[in-house]
Amino acid sequence: MELLEERIRRDGVVKSEGVLKVDSFLNHQLDIDLFDAMGEEFKRLFADAPVTKILTIEASGIGIACVVARHFGVPVVFAKKAQSINLDGEMYSTRIQSFTHGRVYDVIVAKKFLGPDDHVLIIDDFLANGCALNGLIELVNEAGATVEGIGIAVEKGFQPGGADLRERGYRLESLAIVESMDPDTGEIAFRQGSVTKREVPAGRAASGDLGDGAAGRACDGAAAPAAPTAPAAPPAAVASSTPASPGFAASACDPREESEAHS
Repeated sequence: MELLEERIRRDGVVKSEGVLKVDSFLNHQLDIDLFDAMGEEFKRLFADAPVTKILTIEASGIGIACVVARHFGVPVVFAKKAQSINLDGEMYSTRIQSFTHGRVYDVIVAKKFLGPDDHVLIIDDFLANGCALNGLIELVNEAGATVEGIGIAVEKGFQPGGADLRERGYRLESLAIVESMDPDTGEIAFRQGSVTKREVPAGRAASGDLGDGAAGRACDGAAAPAAPTAPAAPPAAVASSTPASPGFAASACDPREESEAHS
């Protein structure tokens, strides 16, 4: 999505080779006009899917999910990271490793909000190693619902989460896929696009100007295998209805902070 790529070029901050800050418009301060354009694009990409629920995880995925849901005309359900006195009844649960907080979260969704008749579109702001998404997929599988697709605002294509999900047959659409970032020059390379030169902050030495160019396509839909269809069994990595152990979560994720990308 060229609009999102251009915004990342203009306002994103490359903190390191693996960390991109987009908090001025995506996950702290929110640009609602941009969100609306992203919601329209997700609706176009998944127009053929019989979506009945949008599923995300607190907290930074909620804003995008709500705007996307308006375009589909369906409710949003967000997985909670903590039990509270306001939650009652039976819950689906799994466990997700958070390296930011150095702990494993019990993530829950009330059974009354997700069931076997639901066709779910999972939405999140970032995809790196896929820990959170694998947890959400497990919750959908526990409910006996169908994952119709996964929509991501920004995917870090140099980390394994996206490739893993596509190899397992999930329909994954990312609006911007970052292939590489250079914190010294501020250069950001998007998949099938050119490397864009950003202004180098004072005190940083440029290591070469690769020049500007037209933005490439943000998402290569042809690269993804066909989505799993019922009644096929869920992918083995997420099929179990038993909450994953901390060891499973840790082994599935790079020990670098995935949620640093959410900054």
